[in-house]
Amino acid sequence: MDKTININLGGTLFQIDEAAYGKLKDYLLSINNKFRNVAGGNETIEDIESRIAEIFLSMKGTAGVISSENVDDMIKMIGKPEDFDQPGNETGDHGSLYGKPGPRKKMFRNPENSIISGVCGGIGANLNSDPVWIRILFVIFAFFFGFGLFVYLALWIAIPSAETDSQKKEMYGGQHNWAMPQEWDQHQGNRLGYAINEMFRALGKVFYIFIRIFLIIFGASLVLTGFLALLSFIMIFVFKYPGAFSTNVQGFNIAYLPDFINYIVSYAAAPWIKALIVAVVTLPLLALIYGGIRLIFWFRARDGFIWLSGFVLWVLCAAALSIVLFNEGASYGNHESSVSLEYLKLPSDTIYIEAGRKLSDIHTCNEISLPDAGGNGYNIFISDEKKEIYIKTHLELLAVKDKSASIEITRHSSGRNSLAAIENSKRLIYNYRISSDTLYLDEFFSIPPASKWSVDFVGLNVYIPEGTIVHIDNDIAETILRTRYNEDFLSESKNGFWKMTHSGPYHIEPYESSDK
Repeated sequence: MDKTININLGGTLFQIDEAAYGKLKDYLLSINNKFRNVAGGNETIEDIESRIAEIFLSMKGTAGVISSENVDDMIKMIGKPEDFDQPGNETGDHGSLYGKPGPRKKMFRNPENSIISGVCGGIGANLNSDPVWIRILFVIFAFFFGFGLFVYLALWIAIPSAETDSQKKEMYGGQHNWAMPQEWDQHQGNRLGYAINEMFRALGKVFYIFIRIFLIIFGASLVLTGFLALLSFIMIFVFKYPGAFSTNVQGFNIAYLPDFINYIVSYAAAPWIKALIVAVVTLPLLALIYGGIRLIFWFRARDGFIWLSGFVLWVLCAAALSIVLFNEGASYGNHESSVSLEYLKLPSDTIYIEAGRKLSDIHTCNEISLPDAGGNGYNIFISDEKKEIYIKTHLELLAVKDKSASIEITRHSSGRNSLAAIENSKRLIYNYRISSDTLYLDEFFSIPPASKWSVDFVGLNVYIPEGTIVHIDNDIAETILRTRYNEDFLSESKNGFWKMTHSGPYHIEPYESSDK
């Protein structure tokens, strides 16, 4: 157990451990050497000792014993002896608080003469003027479009508070009284100024209460918003929980975005993109939550370095994500298509269009839905088991004067250049077949395994001679069919038969010769 020593400091008895006693002894010796040959130095030394006693009493130490850490904290608050090198100390001229100008002052907020934050008190100490007149000026300018209020808030943020004795000494230019805090009373100014100052003090307390209530409400909203956004992001991006989203709603469904990333970027870039997305999204949300907690509880923390480090990290992650996405996005720079055309031999003047492979045959709930100009939607189905992507096709029926029916398949895709885009379009897998007078069309096409999505699309145009009777399967009519004619054709195409004419198809009653 360390040896303890009893000392009398400023009329107060303290217990101090041996190591702390050595530090304190050296510090007081340096203070004594600094001021013993200065006019009024003995009074200054006594004031400093009294101030040290006040600080030790506030610290209370560990089990009532002053430790080396307590002595170090005290020295930080009062300052080292070399910090007392202020012109005017040698003459012992401490002056009055608002007397003649003092030497080399620094701007601080004055917590000892504050109404709200000490801005006006600090300006008054710096300018050797009564803070009450500065407060009046701020109030006057506050009526000019709130100019005074904005300036006050800016100074509140920009000017640090004088918390330690060395900072207070710098604020007053060496005129700070070490024995007790500087307080405003009726002896430091005229009675009118004192009355106005007290009025401001009362109004300031009311204003402070309103500000605190507002900050608590605002901070709570920040915490709630940040927490809910972070929770939603984790549920979607990490746990892939789609409960809050609907694939039936027209629009981008982000519930399966993490899975989709694996199919739209290169294999090597996918994990980096996911990690960078997590960092870019979560860092601001964590900052939002932490900032809200600080506003609610109004605590002080030396977290400037943490804020700066977090901001720098976020900027680096955002920049890296932008570079990676730009490099991956270059593969979508050109959009090209390839077209194939096949003539159909129909044994009669009636053609039946039915579904081959159906969208309902795709057993996966991993779907992304995007709107398109035709209103049918652009639906992407991801099969993680087979590592394949299935995309809904679009079908359009067109009347032609030619007597030959035909099917035209247009495959669209993207690439870094036109040649690559054309090659990508040729890899798209789409199947159809014709049997007698029935054309079987798949409702989707697929992308080969290990191939990534490149804004792929397959459009079907079936050219039917004028006068031909068309019967469309219900599944085809409800999923992939779209038309440039009228809405009645889309709504009623699954009921009965239609006759193709130059002006578009029109509904006819079923007749036995064409009925299957």
